[in-house]
Amino acid sequence: MRYSFLAITLLLIACNNQQKQKKAYVTSEKVQNQVTLYVLGTVQDAGSPHVDCHKECCSALFNNPDPSRKVVALGMVDHENEKSYLFEATPDMPSQLRLLKDFSGRNNDIPDGIFLTHAHIGHYTGLMYLGREAKGANQVPVYAMPKMKSFLETNGPWDQLVKLNNIAITEIQYETSIELTSNISVVPVIVPHRDEYSETVGYKIIGPTKSVLFIPDIDKWHKWEKNIVEEIKKVDFAFLDASFFDEKEINNRDISEIPHPFVIESMKLFDELSNEEKAKVHFIHFNHTNPLLNPKSTESRLVQIQGFNVSKFLQMFEL
Repeated sequence: MRYSFLAITLLLIACNNQQKQKKAYVTSEKVQNQVTLYVLGTVQDAGSPHVDCHKECCSALFNNPDPSRKVVALGMVDHENEKSYLFEATPDMPSQLRLLKDFSGRNNDIPDGIFLTHAHIGHYTGLMYLGREAKGANQVPVYAMPKMKSFLETNGPWDQLVKLNNIAITEIQYETSIELTSNISVVPVIVPHRDEYSETVGYKIIGPTKSVLFIPDIDKWHKWEKNIVEEIKKVDFAFLDASFFDEKEINNRDISEIPHPFVIESMKLFDELSNEEKAKVHFIHFNHTNPLLNPKSTESRLVQIQGFNVSKFLQMFEL
């Protein structure tokens, strides 16, 4: 067995944690709560299967695609005010918008706003589907930080979306709350990442009764000016960067060029949390090599035994 501390006696703990985790999200189609958050994707930017990947993790998927392998995105519906919002504009955005439409009961796929975290391919390129060659949308609200906004406005083909009024960009500011409806507010938080073209943010999403921290990308937790352990304590759910389980996954590239917190690092850092606080953590943004994509893997069982969660496509959380 790969990890010696994955002893059979801990399986009892896993069963107990799984029962607790079942209470954390709702899977019924009818939602009674005012605001619901939906997991519309869990995979890293380039998706799964990954381009030119001949490893076991991808080879079978080219012939038999898994419809649940969508790039990281969250959807949010305010059922009371009949509004819907998308966090991240991914290459899988058409199908994710259709899912969000179905969850919201709207008549069309276009949400009331799209929040962007940064200018890496899995997080903004879905905007192309709003342009002339696709939807030809009319002033879809897009929320972006100043550098992200400037990047879209001054670089093709994205500037055409602005010129043709396909999107209307609202500039947001660090730790300044945006009130979307009477039930929802959103606060951007800057995090350290490879900011080649824009700054990178996560979001704190605040519903009527519960709150969410969404940080799909960050370099390392110790580089952040905030204490992630303390930030987890302030919210009810924390969707956190889990791109790589450990350094062994990437043996053909310089890992220093693509820094992320390894899951094993995060679990060690979060070990000081109580069991209740650990259950708030939902790892997300899995590279195609990440064994957490396989719910039957030793690594997935290890995460659950330690009291944490592995995000799953189409999970629903009442806020």
